[in-house]
Order: sequence, then C-alpha cells, then structure tokens
Amino acid sequence: MSTNTLTSLAILKVAVDQGNDYLDYLRPFVLHVLSDSDSTTFTPAMVRTRVQNVFGLDVPTRTVAIVLRRLSRRHPLRRDHGAYQKTGRLPDTGLPSRRAHAERHIESIVHALRAFADGTACPLPTDDAAVAAICAFLAKFDITCLRAYLRQTAIPQLRGTHQSSIVLVSNFVDHIQKTNPERFGSFVVLVQGHMLANALLCPDLQNAPKTYRRVAFYLDTPLIIRRLGLEGGATQSAVRELIALVGELGGKIAVYAHTCDEVTRVVRHAADYLDRPDGQGAIIFEARRRGTTKSDLILLAESIDDKLRARGVSVVATPPYARESQIDEAAFERVLDTKINYRNPNAKTYDINSVRSTYVLRGRGSARSVEKARAVFVTSNSALADAAWEYGQQHESSHDVSSVITDFALANIAWLKAPMKPSSVPTTQLLAFSYAALQPSDDLWTKYLMEIDRLEQEGTITVRDHQLLRSSPHVGRTLVELTRGDPEAISLGSVKDTLAVVTEEMNKEGTARLDAEKAAHRATRNALAAEQETLRDIGSNLRWQCRRWAKWLASGCAVALTIVLVIGLLAGIGFGGSSWFVTGSSAVLVVLTLANLMFGSTVRKLHLSLVRRCYHWLVRKRGKWLGVDVTLILDDDALGQLPPVDSHAKNSATTDRSVEA
Repeated sequence: MSTNTLTSLAILKVAVDQGNDYLDYLRPFVLHVLSDSDSTTFTPAMVRTRVQNVFGLDVPTRTVAIVLRRLSRRHPLRRDHGAYQKTGRLPDTGLPSRRAHAERHIESIVHALRAFADGTACPLPTDDAAVAAICAFLAKFDITCLRAYLRQTAIPQLRGTHQSSIVLVSNFVDHIQKTNPERFGSFVVLVQGHMLANALLCPDLQNAPKTYRRVAFYLDTPLIIRRLGLEGGATQSAVRELIALVGELGGKIAVYAHTCDEVTRVVRHAADYLDRPDGQGAIIFEARRRGTTKSDLILLAESIDDKLRARGVSVVATPPYARESQIDEAAFERVLDTKINYRNPNAKTYDINSVRSTYVLRGRGSARSVEKARAVFVTSNSALADAAWEYGQQHESSHDVSSVITDFALANIAWLKAPMKPSSVPTTQLLAFSYAALQPSDDLWTKYLMEIDRLEQEGTITVRDHQLLRSSPHVGRTLVELTRGDPEAISLGSVKDTLAVVTEEMNKEGTARLDAEKAAHRATRNALAAEQETLRDIGSNLRWQCRRWAKWLASGCAVALTIVLVIGLLAGIGFGGSSWFVTGSSAVLVVLTLANLMFGSTVRKLHLSLVRRCYHWLVRKRGKWLGVDVTLILDDDALGQLPPVDSHAKNSATTDRSVEA
C-alpha cells in the first residue's frame, strides 16, 4: 500500500485551513483527475474510481456527483444524461506541489513508526506495511448511523484482521506524544484529515443546522465513568472536550436515571474487588495505579448525581413506557445477542432500557438529521451503535438517524460544524482511542487469567508471582503490547515476559519512591536548618535586646535602692526624716548584712541575680509576642558570657553568634 491515502488526508487538512466548505475538500482531487485524463467524458462512478486509485480515498459516488455538478457551474464541464464532458481547459489546482510536500511529511511518520516497531515483537518489514498499519488505525475513526452513511471510512477497506497493527500504532502514538511533540502534531494532522474525510461520506452535513439547540444527548455508562476520571486522564479529557463542544453548539448533555444507577453499581463493584487478587477492569487498574482506596470509590458511588451535575451533566428521570413509541424489546435483544457477548445480563437490560427511553423521547416523528432527532443515546460501544442502527431500519423514527451513535461520531460531526475553530477534539480523541486500544479486552484477560492459574497449579510460577500477575497495575498494558491484543498469543513465554516487565517496573517505582523520599528528607533537613538558622538569628537579637534592657532595669533598681539607703543613713545620723523611713532603711541594711554573713551574698551577686531575673522575664514576654519557643533562647550561662553593651554590639553578627555559643 502506497502513502497516497495518508498524503490525501494531510491535503484535506490544508484545505480546511484555507476556509473551504465540506464538498470543496474534494474539489481539487476531482479537478486533478479530470485534467490529468486523456478522456473527455466521465461519469461520477469513473471519477470515484480514479480518485481512489490516484489518491487512495474511497468516496461515495453520490458525493462525487455533487462535486461534479458544482464544478460544471464554474468550469468548462457540461452535463449530459448523467455524464460530464470536458469542453475546455480546466484550471490548475496546484495539487502536485502540495502533494509532494505532504508526502515528505508522511514519509517521516512512516519511517518513525518502522523504527519504533523494530524494537517490538512485531516489526514492520516495509513502508507499505507501516502505511497499512496507520490506515488500519485511522479506519477506527469513523462516523456511522447517519442518513447519508454509505461506508464507515473514506480509507479503502483492508483485508483481514488488524488488531495487532492498531495496538502497535496506539503504542507509537503514546510514545511520540511523550517524547516528540512535533511528530505527534504531524500524526494529529492525519486524524484531522480523516475526520474531514468523514464529511465526504455525509454530504448532507453541509446543509444541516449549525447548532444542537433542539437535541439532548444521553451518555452511556462507560462515558460517565470516563467523565468522572475513573479510567484515566486521556479518556476523561476526551469526554470533557466532547461535552464542552456540544455545549458550545447549544446541545444538552444528560444521563438517564437508570444509567446513574448502573454507574453506581459498577463503582461499588470495583470497590468490592479493588483489594482482591481477581479484581480486574479499567476502573480497578486505574485505581491501583493512582493509589485510590476502597473508601474513595464508595464515597464516589454515593454522590454520582451531584458530581455529574457539577460537571454540566443533567440527570433525567427514565421515561415511562409509551405504547405509541414502544420498541419490540425481544426483537432488539435478539439483534444485541448477535453483536455483543454480554458477560453481565444486567448490562443488556440497561442498554435495552436506554434505547427504549430514547425512542419514547423522540416520539413518532422521523429524525432526518441529528440536529432534529430531539434525543440521541451516545455510547463508546460501537457494537451497541451498530445493533441500534440495524434494528432502527425497521422503524421510521430512526431510519435516517439511529437512536444510538458513538461518542467519536458525535465528536466528529460536532467538530465538522466549525473545523477551523481552535479545538483539541482531534487530539483528545486520538489519545483516548490509543489509551483504550492498549487496555486488555475481556477475551484477552480471561485467557490470561486461565493461563496463569494453570501455571501456578503446575508450580511453574510462585504464589507471589501469580498475585503480582493478577494485581499489578502494569499488567494490562504490558500484556497488550506483548500479545498485540491477540488472546491466542497467550503462552508461557508471554506470561514470563509480562512478569519480567512488571517486576522491572515495580523495581523502578520502588527506586523512584526511595529517591523521592531521600529528596524529600533532604528538603526537610534543609528547611529545618534554615528554620534553625532563622531562630538563631532571632534568638541572638532577642538576647541582645533583653540583656540590655535587663541591665537597665537592674541598674535602675540598684540606683533606687542606693538612694533609699543613703537617705535612710543620713536621716539616722541627724539630718531629719521620719522614724519609719529610718527604721526601714536600717532593716534593709541588716538583711543585706545577714545575707552576706549566711550566704556569702555580695552587692555584685545581688545585682547579677536581678539582671538574670529581668532578662528571663523580658525574654518570655518578647518570645510570647513573637511566637518563639523561649526554652531555646533562655541560657543563664550565655547571659554571663555576653560582652558589654555598646554601640558596636548591636550591628555585629559576630557578636550575636558568640552570644549564642
């Protein structure tokens, strides 16, 4: 397979950037094949075939016919009984130069994919194989269940199954998104081009209203779970972006009450199995990866309605049964059984109720477009959408627009209403699809569990290995990458490879956690040292100030006492004075004399004691006011070592540190 298809998708993206409408996207392709052909007469079917052969785009004949009618109004092209004849020279589209530029752009992606695949278990031997893998991946970005639907994708159909290619490209997308933003942007261009190509499949979108003011979109359980972030950030961003886009177009996003009940049941079930070795599913894997606890999930389950309303999703009561718009539930169930292998019977009951409710809200009228459908059920399960489309062909009310469409189909047609407006819809849809493609399917996981159970019973793996292979959050993605999503690839070798990868990832996480703890310890130690340094500075200044004030207070008290004693002595000698004053002064002298005789107290010691008491009192007062622990500052020994108070000590950092010592 050549790069023609991918090149054409890139050219489509350029066309929309230049402001062309839906059908004008195809205009340069049609003009090119008409000008490049020696034939002068064409039919829409002939042009369709040439566009597919030259550009790799499989566009419906009806779309080509509309473009030819447009061209005949402006260029020398005459319509004659359903065919078209060239009557003159057609204008140059400049497509070859644009195509050459796009080819270089695509070749870089193809070569990067091949280089990435060389390091996996599924290398791509040729460029054609790489292109086929990308096309298989892009083919999943389709819009279905619309009136003008003729094919699921403009990319030519590929033969065989391509699950391994989809897994490989999904892994590649995840890799370049993290390591090479420029190349990831180039891949987004392909997705945008494919989303634009989808408009060629549904030319009626051109005449559809530009808003969704008359329609309500009811989300399915998986989409609600993703909106709540229970399956990871990639899928949450995609649903959040979809809700925002529909809201900008005037649409209403809602959820049936019975769907809320199902979400609650699912979350509670995940909480019950979170700590069990046999717990499985996207919610459990994501909860283990994030460290979400069982109580966190239980609390979330109890507040689903409130959390949805806070995120702009209305909770609507499930409509009652209505005879005039009631579906044949038994017939629809038979269609579902051919499309989906339900492991949980309750899930089928909820799906049938959702489709039934949508028919009731639509009434008996026929919906000619999504914008006039009044009610649409939106799901991430393409099999459910296919079943509803197939069943709807028997009912006039959904013959044109199915009661159920996929979330990507809604995102695609909503984005097509304003593709030039800045939006991350293509990017978020790409990341969400890649993330989902790297999660194990039910069949793959069941086969895997059976294999590790058998290996444990045989003694090939230990009980600890078995528990690790069941409960590690790294198992799901690793298993998909090693097996390419194929259950038949499960074997002893793949299990051992999975165990090796999981063990290595756990060791890396343990090392990373240890490094993080060491870094946190160093940061805490540095913060503590800085805090201690700050406290020492505060203590040093506080000591200096309180010591100065204590000496002033003690000196003042000493001077006052000396004056009292002197006056008392003079009064006793005969210079006058009251008897009580003389008696008090004498008593003080006697007390001081006795203290000196009994304890060896001197005037100097009494002065120092007074200084110390004043110092302690002042430190406590200032420490309480500053919010400082004064026990780290009070130090009688340091008080005695303080240098004399002078004008230089106040501004000397050296003096402060010597005081602290």
